[in-house]
Amino acid sequence: MYELLDTLRRDPDIEAPNLFASDTADRLVLDEAAGALSAAGPGEVVVIGDRYGALTLGAADAYALSGIRSHQDRLVGEIALAQNAERAGLSDRFVSLPLGEELLTGARVVLLQLPRGLVELDEIADAIARWADPGVVLFAGGRIKHLTRAMNDTLAVHFDDVRASLARQKSRVLVARGARRPVDAVPYPVLVPNAELGLVVAAHGGAFAGATLDIGTRFVLEFVDRAVETVQGLGPDATAIDLGCGTGIIAARLAERHPGLRVLATDQSAAAVASASATMRANGLDDRVRVVRDDGLSNQADRSAALIVCNPPFHVGSAVHTGVALALFREAGRVLRPGGLLVTVFNSHLAHRSELQRLVGSSEVWGQNPKFTVIASIAPPT
Repeated sequence: MYELLDTLRRDPDIEAPNLFASDTADRLVLDEAAGALSAAGPGEVVVIGDRYGALTLGAADAYALSGIRSHQDRLVGEIALAQNAERAGLSDRFVSLPLGEELLTGARVVLLQLPRGLVELDEIADAIARWADPGVVLFAGGRIKHLTRAMNDTLAVHFDDVRASLARQKSRVLVARGARRPVDAVPYPVLVPNAELGLVVAAHGGAFAGATLDIGTRFVLEFVDRAVETVQGLGPDATAIDLGCGTGIIAARLAERHPGLRVLATDQSAAAVASASATMRANGLDDRVRVVRDDGLSNQADRSAALIVCNPPFHVGSAVHTGVALALFREAGRVLRPGGLLVTVFNSHLAHRSELQRLVGSSEVWGQNPKFTVIASIAPPT
């Protein structure tokens, strides 16, 4: 029934023998929702968290559905869905939208790949209960090893009835009905003053580390001023980039401390971009920092930036994999102008120095503590 799922690809995300575009959780969600999907009309199905298109395209193909609305946090997933849809001839069956009212108004069936974080799940569940049809049914699936009882409890805040399906091939689906329409204002993003930073940090549910200051970012912030001072010939129109910006803390610090810089904050996560934008507004920096959603630096010109600061991820989904970080280093090497500087923080056991030397340029350890290493890499002068 779901032969299409076996043909899906992860591209442009990392592809490897141990990384897959669909899994048994996708199939179980589609099977548990079969009755609801069969009865759904055009525009009544919403898919959230679809990694590479298995839920969206599986539903469209198996149940001849149209008008599916889809939201994916990761841009590479959104691109993969579009590419998989084109190959399958299903591009006209869905539209990609941000998490919010337009995505969910009138939805009667919601398919969800459960996120790992409870705060992200809370924001999604609040949005469904707030804007979907009152009779909406949510089918939320995942691998059992990643599920917790707290997920049931989180959904129970927003729905009267939450039950778990039988397990199948190490996957399970939570089915939620009886949405409780919220009466309070939308609770996200949260805004938290941080006395250590002297900034208000804004965070949507899916933003890494939420509204806190993660320890890797805290460590690399110690070297931001030195980085600006190190770049040779840094003029008033020079561009500095917070690559993989998360909630935008590094970009905010660059703009606040060095007002002559043109600061760009970029991330492929929709939650991160929305959070960083809100952080800039909360601190009066939105006219000095441009926040964009991008797959790495794909929209940035060669040799266009003087400084890039990056706290890269070390995993792809739930799998530990260095491919994402190496792709970011490669892009930084392309985008840095001659003599430009990349400052990177990473877990010390990853030993990225040789890769930075190869992909960017001469690399020097600027700082090291028991957990993290900060390395500065200078692009060749010509």
